[in-house]
Amino acid sequence: GQSIQYSCTRVQKDIPWCLTDNGVIRVQAALYGRRDRETCSEGRPQNQLDNTQCSQSGTVDILKTRCDGRKVCEINTNVVRTSDPCVGIFKYLETNYTCFPAIQTVACEGSLAHLYCDVGQVIFVYGAYYGRLDKTTCSYRRPDSQIQNVYCSNPTPKVAERCNGKNSCTVSASNSVFGDPCGGTYKYLEVSYVCDYPVTITP
Repeated sequence: GQSIQYSCTRVQKDIPWCLTDNGVIRVQAALYGRRDRETCSEGRPQNQLDNTQCSQSGTVDILKTRCDGRKVCEINTNVVRTSDPCVGIFKYLETNYTCFPAIQTVACEGSLAHLYCDVGQVIFVYGAYYGRLDKTTCSYRRPDSQIQNVYCSNPTPKVAERCNGKNSCTVSASNSVFGDPCGGTYKYLEVSYVCDYPVTITP
């Protein structure tokens, strides 16, 4: 079923949204603004809650880019705020999402990510990210200084561009392919994808 996540503050936090073995996030809808007087209202004066027709456009696209295909998504209001849709009103972020099954693969920096499907099926990439979001993934024998920065991750369309529609695909997890989002940090490529039968269009 669908779940709703609220973020009232600008504090950095990781939300464990989809913790099933093979579940990843698919953002359905999102609001940055205010649609009622009750949500995230504690300790706020009435005049900061009055405008309930307030929303920033483009919020769902920002969250889809950041979160689709992940089990966990780092989120706060600073991440999505591109404008102030209602000056003087205390705003919040509301995210509607579902968890759906997908294949996840991780390749440490300097290695290869192998995506593959059964015979007759093709790859469809839901999300791909290059960087670092925790201290445990791809950390074996790495000095602490190379795994400290866990707020370093770039969504990338390059895996989808190379792999969608193919039965199998290999991508190098390297700065030469994806650029370097955080120098000095040992990174990894995280990909979520599904296998499906290709759609044939009959005339």
